[in-house]
Amino acid sequence: MATALFYHPVSLLHDTGIHHPESPRRIEKILSILSETDFDALDRREATVIDTAKLLWAHTGDHVDRVFRAIPDTGYVAIDGDTVICKDSGEAALRAAGGICDAVDAVLNGEVNNAFCLSRPPGHHAERDRAMGFCLFCNPAIGAYQARNEHGLQKIAVIDFDVHHGNGTQDVFWNDPDMFYGSTHGSPLFPGTGSEGEVGVAGNILNCPLPSGAGSYEFRKVIEDNIFPGVRDFKPELIIVSAGFDAHREDPLASLNLEDEDFGWVSKRIVELSLELCQGRLVSILEGGYDTGALSRSVALHVRALMNATD
Repeated sequence: MATALFYHPVSLLHDTGIHHPESPRRIEKILSILSETDFDALDRREATVIDTAKLLWAHTGDHVDRVFRAIPDTGYVAIDGDTVICKDSGEAALRAAGGICDAVDAVLNGEVNNAFCLSRPPGHHAERDRAMGFCLFCNPAIGAYQARNEHGLQKIAVIDFDVHHGNGTQDVFWNDPDMFYGSTHGSPLFPGTGSEGEVGVAGNILNCPLPSGAGSYEFRKVIEDNIFPGVRDFKPELIIVSAGFDAHREDPLASLNLEDEDFGWVSKRIVELSLELCQGRLVSILEGGYDTGALSRSVALHVRALMNATD
């Protein structure tokens, strides 16, 4: 079996404005590198539109209504100082959430070994009742509830190595003891959450903040010494990865100093962890990463690690 890549070109039409860092150029650069012959074996699939009722697994009805009421017929609307939408943003968001549900289905139905969702807008900052940080809906949490509600899994873990703390995933999972969220992130940094004291209703939240300037050694140590033991203790039936690549030293929005190889390493180690704990059941979705060169190189290493799990 192969690694699936879920994508839809509407993600390129989610227009945030010419100077916005979360731009279609991110996807274009990744698509270019994934068109190389090394990635011919990818099982390329189209992300479908999610049933909007499934958004309510992670969000309030008022939040969902607010997002869709805000979508303009022309031009741009700023939901907040960071989060900009256009007329195609609604479909892009529905296919981002739909794509991770499709990926969960494909993995849990045994069609593929694992999957990567190449989508925009990202999701891990979207709280139960608030869009923020470029994010409209909390894609990783929605994927986790797809595994529970459609496939009967009980315990799902999300590992998040984006440089920004996934306050949205934490918010959605906070009172759900059978959902685990483990995050490495820079601190102090937007959105200002993610302290070690934020642990959830049942110790199901594990935050591992890294100080400004931290690099490979600190990142790898906290993954091995903190995140992985926490996931092992939780014993998930599926692992979802919020795959953000903005902890890279070349990224303009943060101040950590990871290299391309750190993302290849953590991806390989998460694949190994999934094989150890949950028969290799692993779904990954793109979050941040704003230097397009560093992003595309790091995503290539991430996807190659997923593909190597099938060897």
